[in-house]
Amino acid sequence: MEHTLWGHLPLLVRSTSKESIEYLLQALWRTRKTGLDAADRDIIRDMLQLQNETDLDPLLVCLRMLIRKCVYENINKDDIQKLFPNEVLPELQRLLTLLLQKFQREWREEVLKDQATFPRLKAMTWNMAEQDAESTDPVAVINLKLQNDSQSQSGESEVKFQLAKDSLDTMLSSMYCIRDQLSNMVITIFGICFSVGIRCTTRVQIFFSLVVW
Repeated sequence: MEHTLWGHLPLLVRSTSKESIEYLLQALWRTRKTGLDAADRDIIRDMLQLQNETDLDPLLVCLRMLIRKCVYENINKDDIQKLFPNEVLPELQRLLTLLLQKFQREWREEVLKDQATFPRLKAMTWNMAEQDAESTDPVAVINLKLQNDSQSQSGESEVKFQLAKDSLDTMLSSMYCIRDQLSNMVITIFGICFSVGIRCTTRVQIFFSLVVW
């Protein structure tokens, strides 16, 4: 799917200069949370000499995906070049690689500043608590190992808590609701694509390129 979308990259050869492509990449990064406004779209369409608005969106999706991989996956020069399909001219590959490397560190620093970093679950273990003579209900002890990747508080931490059956039932009910909502989001995305008769591949890529940013 990505290979098909990136087949739109050769449209960049219509650009009049290296500075035009550099402007395009910077504009996409600057508007990563909001999307391009009408003025930016008009400027970019003129720079690329595109007559049809429909030719622009697939190209923008390609470039957003490329930027995202470079910034969030922190891939190196060789890995960037492996992403391009064969129909992208070597000169264009080299130019895009050069520009992406130029901004990669700056953009990654911006992401780290903007990101609200939450600890992620690394491991979970549990065991049944020992019961004393006064205890009547069995209790499980849950041990969560959390990994914090933020620059200010890097490292691991552990959280322990007890769960009785009634608390566990409440927790499971909430988790099932979360699972259902996540599943419904995916179904809704595809439903919208088909209901409006728009090419689904492109629209889903546009959605996810905006969501992750």
